[in-house]
Amino acid sequence: MSEGNDIKIFTKKEVIKGEELETCYRQSRVPVDPDENLDLSKLEGIAATAHGFCAKFNQRTYKTEDGIICEQDVPVTMRDGTVIYTDIYRKEGETNVPCLVSWSYYGKRPGDGMSEWQVMGVPPGTISTMAKFESPDPGYWCHHGYAVANVDPRGVGHSEGDINLFGTQDAQDGYDFIEWAAKQHWCNGKVGMSGNSCVAMTQIRVAAQQPPHLACIAPWEATTDIYRESIFEGGVPALSFNEFIVASLTGPSLVDDLVANAKKYPLMNQYWEDKIPDFKSIKIPVYAAASWHHFHLHGAFNSFRKIRSTRKWLRVHREQEWPDLYSPANIEDLKRFFDRYLKEIHNGWEMTPRYRIEVMDAYDCDYQTNRPEKEFPLARTEYQRFYIDAANQCLATQPLETEASVSYDSATEQLELDYTFEEDTEITGYMYLRLWVESKEHDEMDLFVNIQKADEDGNWLPAYILGEPHPGAWGKMRVSHRALDEKLSTSFEPVQSHLKEEKLKKGEIVPVDIAIVPMSKIYHKGQKLRVQIAGRYIREGWFEPLSWETDNKGSHIIHGGGKYDSYLQIPVIPPKYKTKNGYMYR
Repeated sequence: MSEGNDIKIFTKKEVIKGEELETCYRQSRVPVDPDENLDLSKLEGIAATAHGFCAKFNQRTYKTEDGIICEQDVPVTMRDGTVIYTDIYRKEGETNVPCLVSWSYYGKRPGDGMSEWQVMGVPPGTISTMAKFESPDPGYWCHHGYAVANVDPRGVGHSEGDINLFGTQDAQDGYDFIEWAAKQHWCNGKVGMSGNSCVAMTQIRVAAQQPPHLACIAPWEATTDIYRESIFEGGVPALSFNEFIVASLTGPSLVDDLVANAKKYPLMNQYWEDKIPDFKSIKIPVYAAASWHHFHLHGAFNSFRKIRSTRKWLRVHREQEWPDLYSPANIEDLKRFFDRYLKEIHNGWEMTPRYRIEVMDAYDCDYQTNRPEKEFPLARTEYQRFYIDAANQCLATQPLETEASVSYDSATEQLELDYTFEEDTEITGYMYLRLWVESKEHDEMDLFVNIQKADEDGNWLPAYILGEPHPGAWGKMRVSHRALDEKLSTSFEPVQSHLKEEKLKKGEIVPVDIAIVPMSKIYHKGQKLRVQIAGRYIREGWFEPLSWETDNKGSHIIHGGGKYDSYLQIPVIPPKYKTKNGYMYR
């Protein structure tokens, strides 16, 4: 056991993917034993959030005002004898119904003790107090012939054991729970999983275990590679948000400490590999969703591309995840999916386009909504490169013969490079930025990239999400982590290996390939594509509580022209059809 920043760290030896490692745990937050009048809105700090809230242990069966029965704190035994607890909601008198499972670590009854169960962007009263955070609401689904199981996994709430975050142990427990649920007297033998964010992340990991009675999943907004997409995106440590998550989890014992393990294992190893699902093992129907603006974006696309199921659908939208999850239209759409695969109702779901995307324009306006596509990246994509003209600080369509460089202060400044479109141009898909970089004053560089849209006069045209301007499609790179994984990288998306650290030498100029998350946006004639490059994340008031532990000193130097082929590769989507008079059908 060690201590740091007043947090006691416990270590234990575990065999992970065949390798013995010493992993770090911390004490979970002690469960609160609230009285019936507790109002979480009056508490402060983490205790004031739904994250990790643990309602009083109270085994009982009761009926809600709208005729739903809740079997509360039902024990379920895992294969190793560990007992976990669940709340089961179903309509009174109904049997032979499918079960929707919510599997996450935030507490199975966050609505208990809250005067109003509400999440950002969702109007008061939308979600019943029976709903688990980011999960299917029993207040809707039980009235449509489903049971809902809100689960506290191993180590969460009053469930026994230590919390295992997104690893094999947690996925195996999910398998055991699904097989238990399918055998209950009220269940028709079919189980589905639903929810967004954390509740989506666990779905993919559980589904990869192939529980026989898991009939389908609906992972909306799922991070799937904890190391590359969350803890060390681009190699830049992002520990504060994960500290908030780990510190908020409540249970009787220990929690897998992502932050302490990130400090102990800053490079990719078996601990992090164990948190990447075996995508090819997922062969059941999948309805996934992704937001162009959310930090789960990369994982949602990554997992969907790799899942082997022949029955999978992806809907990509511009909204923040919570309003999207509880939108009436989306709930009804999801019900059609579940009715088809959990009730075997032939409702025409198979005619749903495999891909539906929203092509954004500016502000809160979209160019196209739910446009059907057959694949992603789109087969008709034409990749184009814009070369960095360092001398004139802009983007050029052709390679530049003359070498030049441009610098910016890594702490206070940023580099902005524009290209003006001569005709309406759609960009949909993956981008990446090749840069030749140098730092004369330090052996490390952290690069933050935004891809934006500007009007004819150079004024930024943001997309508004929850009423706030989103910074744009993003990418990050810690230069010492620039080595790529040749097996995972593609011609349109470089993927870092994170297996070694290569510090810069004085005067050394090196190439880095920075992956940009997928995007879809129309640029009208005369509008500008803008590349922002900085040594920090340029937030512009964006609401997400994210921050990065950067390692920069002095100026960053970007080289272009001649042997320094710095460029941005973009996916241009030509119109599907074009008439003789120039009209374009997209």
